[in-house]
Amino acid sequence: MRLVECVPNFSEGRDKAKVEAIVAAARSAPGVRVLDVETDPDHNRCVLSFVAPVEAAVEAAFRGAKRAVELIDLNLHKGEHPRMGAVDVIPFIPVAGTTIADCSALAAELGARIGSELGVPVYLYDRAARRPERADLAKVRKGQFEGLREELGKNPDRDPDFGPRRIHPTAGAVAVGAREQIINFNLNLKGVSMEAAKGIAKKIRTSGGGLPNLRAKEIGLAAQGLAQISTVLTDYRVTSLAAVLDAVRSEVQAAGGEIVGTEIVGLLPRKALLDFAADRLRVKGFDPAVQVIEDRLESLERGWEASAVSVADAFASTDPTPGGGSAAGIAGAIACALGEMSCGVSMGGKKVDEARRAALGSAAAGFSAARARLHGLTSEDAAAFDAFMDTFKLPKDDPARAARMRDALVRAGEVPLETAQAAVVALGKVREAAPLAIGTVASDLNCAAHLLRAAALCALENVRINADSLKDAEAAGRLRAAASAVEAQLAAAGGPPPVVSGASLPRGSKK
Repeated sequence: MRLVECVPNFSEGRDKAKVEAIVAAARSAPGVRVLDVETDPDHNRCVLSFVAPVEAAVEAAFRGAKRAVELIDLNLHKGEHPRMGAVDVIPFIPVAGTTIADCSALAAELGARIGSELGVPVYLYDRAARRPERADLAKVRKGQFEGLREELGKNPDRDPDFGPRRIHPTAGAVAVGAREQIINFNLNLKGVSMEAAKGIAKKIRTSGGGLPNLRAKEIGLAAQGLAQISTVLTDYRVTSLAAVLDAVRSEVQAAGGEIVGTEIVGLLPRKALLDFAADRLRVKGFDPAVQVIEDRLESLERGWEASAVSVADAFASTDPTPGGGSAAGIAGAIACALGEMSCGVSMGGKKVDEARRAALGSAAAGFSAARARLHGLTSEDAAAFDAFMDTFKLPKDDPARAARMRDALVRAGEVPLETAQAAVVALGKVREAAPLAIGTVASDLNCAAHLLRAAALCALENVRINADSLKDAEAAGRLRAAASAVEAQLAAAGGPPPVVSGASLPRGSKK
């Protein structure tokens, strides 16, 4: 699966209810896995980290941004961290099977949506920037919300890449970008004035002639009576945590103060911490892959067999999710993967001409799209059930309780229905690929057909049980009718289609 990380920063770190609502909105997109939620009342900022499939990342970020625009009024916002928007920055970061170019494309797609649908000016920054000067986030955010409000629409240099040439009255503007993994490392200082902290930040950052690949800014933590040097390591392989700590400590001691604590905001690569430990311990020839037990164990667990065991364990647990609907989605996705493999192996056959090879490529693309859809529905099924269970937590005297329970139950029936329909579509791809495939993958395509039929039938079981639970007869009838239509399609499709045999098996292909 191709994954990206997204780390939106929201200008709210004090109101827990608002933070939870924003995070829930982003989490509601299919396939999203929240890694971390970091809030800071002094900064009055929330940093959300999540990973998502490429095809779901923009939707997740948009949902979070939309909720932030609805809930946060920058006219009332006070905090130590610079900000220009309710959702201030949204960077995409390559994780698995993705590149900076992929992330830049996602940034542009999200920026266009926020600009047109939410009416918020959007600036592309860092590796997604369309103007060289906007690669630097500090220059994009110069003047913050209040300064940008005065300049936008008057100064052409501040025109956004997307959205209106005027500030959003409550949500400000947003920077959307693509970048590599960074580390947010803050150092809290005692006995150092803000003026001295300002001088330290200027001296250590790259723009002041200090450490390379380092941004630094002084921040006052008035409630704690401390000053803070807030740093961003844009490449920890060039400037390490140890180098930043040593540089700040030297300057602080010279100013007659001390470092009383540090903090990591958000996530960081494990290697950055291991490098720090190795530096401080003065370890020679340290190899984490060999000497760190977790790394050794992970290397053993990366195989597909271990992943398959993990999936089975998830279904074997006593948690209600994942359940039958998710199982149907996974079965369908596996079937589509078998279809992709069968097409790929067949395309390498010695007796397969160019026209046949092109048709197989088209079928493989169809399987790939169906697999992504079914995989997404696997997560959606679990989310729909969880949303239904959440309605039971509502007060019984809540006048909206019955309607919300009904809507949640309808959705819990709609998702497996979509799974069944997607499986039927994928079954059509099997029939498309079968006459084109070589004989050595006949059993694989037949397995795909059987799995897709099973996926559809299993999904329909979940449609009907939810329909039976509905008190709304009209909604229940619609679900049952749609389920019957899918069953009719399955009956009409018949058994697995015959596969053409006789084409040669290419060297190195699966047997």
